[in-house]
Amino acid sequence: MSSAPANLIVPQVLSFCRQNESQILALLQRLVETESPSDTKAAVDAAGSILVQEFEALGGQITIHRQKNCGDHLQAEFHGAPGQKPVMLLGHFDTVWPAGTLKTMPYRVDRGRVYGPGVFDMKAGITMMVFALRALKELGVKGHRPVTIFLDTDEEVGSESSRPLTEAIAGQCEAVLVLEPSQGPQGFLKTSRKGVGDCTIRVYGRASHAGVDFEKGQSAIVELAHQILAITKFADVPRGITVNPGVVQGGTRTNVVAAEAWVEVDLRVARLADAAELLKRLQSLKPVNPECRLEFSGGINRPPMERTAGTVRLLEAAQTIARSIGVELGESSTGGGSDGNFTSALGIPTLDGLGAVGEGAHAAHESIELERLYERCSVLAGLILEI
Repeated sequence: MSSAPANLIVPQVLSFCRQNESQILALLQRLVETESPSDTKAAVDAAGSILVQEFEALGGQITIHRQKNCGDHLQAEFHGAPGQKPVMLLGHFDTVWPAGTLKTMPYRVDRGRVYGPGVFDMKAGITMMVFALRALKELGVKGHRPVTIFLDTDEEVGSESSRPLTEAIAGQCEAVLVLEPSQGPQGFLKTSRKGVGDCTIRVYGRASHAGVDFEKGQSAIVELAHQILAITKFADVPRGITVNPGVVQGGTRTNVVAAEAWVEVDLRVARLADAAELLKRLQSLKPVNPECRLEFSGGINRPPMERTAGTVRLLEAAQTIARSIGVELGESSTGGGSDGNFTSALGIPTLDGLGAVGEGAHAAHESIELERLYERCSVLAGLILEI
């Protein structure tokens, strides 16, 4: 526990943010205009270099986790009260936007909103990390836990290389605060997220000429149609289970009975126990046509973030802190996943959606509300003090 009461410090942080608006906007613009698509290592690393400069200027001890096939992941550690486990601030600085998006979707500030590729998801959240720590430092606040920031570069493409690091670092921390965007125009915090997975069901049949030897063929496409209809029945929306056949391919020509076809399926579950059941049902599929063969691959790659007692304690702390500046914070669940899924599944209290309030993640109208960015930054600072 900090020696400085959060309810006294948080209003000061809010004033600090408002007074330093030009500097906040300058950093946000620099981050947005340094495009960082997940699949372009040099671009992502350029954004990482900016962050290294910012965190070093605040006294952070930097560790760069070098990667070959994606951008380098970034860890920054800040000293706090001795003998206490750190609080982890978690996020990513890769985006879904390809290089050159700025030409048609430029950074701009208009009537209290900030627009640009990646501004909402989640470069505003990273800017909040910088200025929450800077505000506490310049206000002379001491006594809070150490802070460990981990920002990865492959969240938008599945977090394959960063997941082990995220889990290892989180395992040393008291709690995890995820600076992903908030939910909806109300700015809800996220106390649960669905687990996310994908699978491919591939069908092997037998090719033949559709006109000369139709009867000798065994259509993989027809068999796949049966399988798609079967798997859609596995969805159970009230239980939070969805199964979406999103991509279907197969065959070669219209006059050939298809020898091969496949479907790529998005899987979502609200509870970890349902993941095993769903995968078992998928793996147990049998062909309707015994002359065809099925092949299954894939699984759940992000466990669900379930609403735990530890997460509720963090939510209640955030709500109390927000009331000190006249803000009410609600909570929500979402079907999308984040790196917070990994930390929550380890049993570490995790609160998500602490980032900016805005709209248009992954869409052309992506934007944030500037004044609410300051409020959220103040709440983040308060949580660092209270945890």
